[in-house]
Amino acid sequence: MKHTNYMLTLLLISPFAAYAQNQEATTAPEEKTIFEEVTKIQKKTDKFNLYLNMHGDFNAQWTGNHFDDGKFEMNQLRIEMKGQINDWLSYRYRQRLNTGDSPAGYRDNVLKSIDYAMIGVTVKKFQFFLGKQCAAYGGIDFDRNPIEIYQYPEMIQTWNNFLTGINVSYNITPRQQIQLQMLNSLTGTTEEMYGKFERAKMPMVYTLNWNGNFNDVFKTRWSASFMNETRGEHLYFFAIGNEFKITEKFGGYVDWMYSREGVDRHGVMTNIVQGSEHERNTTKTDYMSVVLRLNYRFLPAWNLVAKATLDTAGIYETHDGINKGNYCTTWGYVGGVEYYPFKDRNLHFFAVYMGRTHNYTSRAKALGNTDYSTNNLSVGFIWAMPVF
Repeated sequence: MKHTNYMLTLLLISPFAAYAQNQEATTAPEEKTIFEEVTKIQKKTDKFNLYLNMHGDFNAQWTGNHFDDGKFEMNQLRIEMKGQINDWLSYRYRQRLNTGDSPAGYRDNVLKSIDYAMIGVTVKKFQFFLGKQCAAYGGIDFDRNPIEIYQYPEMIQTWNNFLTGINVSYNITPRQQIQLQMLNSLTGTTEEMYGKFERAKMPMVYTLNWNGNFNDVFKTRWSASFMNETRGEHLYFFAIGNEFKITEKFGGYVDWMYSREGVDRHGVMTNIVQGSEHERNTTKTDYMSVVLRLNYRFLPAWNLVAKATLDTAGIYETHDGINKGNYCTTWGYVGGVEYYPFKDRNLHFFAVYMGRTHNYTSRAKALGNTDYSTNNLSVGFIWAMPVF
């Protein structure tokens, strides 16, 4: 696969990328809660904070030139509670409210709709997070609050990331942090996720993550992960996230991610080479994704956003009559405008266009796959509403 050429192309334009908000930073630093607005009583404790994370919109969707659907929907709706009990103990809980049926997890017995159910313990420069949490996979796009994302790259869209385990963080300095994480890797039975493969005795994912901050001008979120998938098969995942701030008005980030999978965890290559009816996932797959996002705050209340993504899916080793090489290249694109009506609140309204173009190689077309594109015009609002 020609991963290197694609990566270099986007990295050459990365100096024009700049600053975007960090994960969960959707609430303005001085934003008053609804409780304070209603009661006129200043909230003086950080032991309990309640948020309602909302992303609602109207979507008009096309496949190619064919209009498919127009509808109002709540794209994201989550309730979140978190707090700092004292100088060493904290907690966080967040649950999705619009996921439909959500049975308990296969190994952790926690509802799949729950993103976070964890406590944090601080011991000097060390922090320990225990319970269900987000995998520290790295990348700026992956790390942002989901309500802020209009369209993910396909790799993240098909990725399982809310898992149960332990995270050990060490603050080298106030601006440099290392994380080590061990989590359950299965969110369903081995057969549900991989087909008829034998389960690994310890299906876990191990992640090493570096978060760096260089005077708020350049930030990093890099990671390397190893996963036991099925018996004798492993997954390797690497992410390099770089956030830049050139001026107070102009910013963005560029991410590079690569996944090499003994058994196809994403399922995209399995559908390409075997179709939707299969008893076991294909093996020896690899995926790459590059994300570039730019923001330009041309007026205090108005922001322009542009985002481009590149995803490739392929086979890294010929096997079972499936040839090595790239099978699909997917381009994603987002462009639009955001309006922030209040200086002290992160509530904003948006109008954006989103699209994807899937281009299959000749080896994929020989298996019955055809090129196609999707388009979506979305108008709506985003707000991590601080209730208390």
